[in-house]
Amino acid sequence: MNKIWIITRRELASFFDSLIAYVMIILFLGLSGTFTWLVGTNVFLRGQASMQVFFGIAFWSLFFFIPAITMRMIAEENRAGTIELLITKAVSDSQIVWGKFLASFLLVLIALACTLPYYITISQLGNIDDGAVIGGYLALMMLSASYISIGLFASSVTENQIVAFLMAIFIGIFFHMLFDVIAETVRGFFGELFNYLSMSSHFESMSRGVIDSRDLIYFGSIIALGLMLSQIMLSKRNWQS
Repeated sequence: MNKIWIITRRELASFFDSLIAYVMIILFLGLSGTFTWLVGTNVFLRGQASMQVFFGIAFWSLFFFIPAITMRMIAEENRAGTIELLITKAVSDSQIVWGKFLASFLLVLIALACTLPYYITISQLGNIDDGAVIGGYLALMMLSASYISIGLFASSVTENQIVAFLMAIFIGIFFHMLFDVIAETVRGFFGELFNYLSMSSHFESMSRGVIDSRDLIYFGSIIALGLMLSQIMLSKRNWQS
């Protein structure tokens, strides 16, 4: 666990040293704040104390921001050859993957924590549903962890950061919207199957304050699968080298 935390701190520090963290947080706050308070169906036009506008915007913005965070995590290590240095320090592949995963997840948590003033302000406008707010933030955390695991897998497949970014987007778009579109066009067993595979259906359920074990199992399965595949690809590359 100590080695995982060392890798996590190193990666998290590299985010802030390279300004990636600042750019990501500023863009995330700027985009979510604009649509939450000023543009489109914002809080004032909805006429109710609710965080649903913010959760809807974050659902889409994190879909693009997270691949940009994870694209360099393993791909850059493979390209520069520094991954071998980690291995020579008696660090296992699983520890490398988990350390990088936690660093990315902590960065997202910092960005989400910066949006807490939204909740404080909206709660002053009326009676806000605290259960829905807790469920919404939990849904964003589970969504982020899922896309981080997918992004790490994409980064472990290639040495090119742009390819890793595009691959993560390509894989993610199936869960983000395509499965939902397919579910609406078919009926019966396959309709239910694609609806279950759709990330939006689970996200919307949790953002309303309904914490269902099926939703947690769904997100947990994606996270576990992504991390497992990342570890397999990293082990394969190390064995080949």
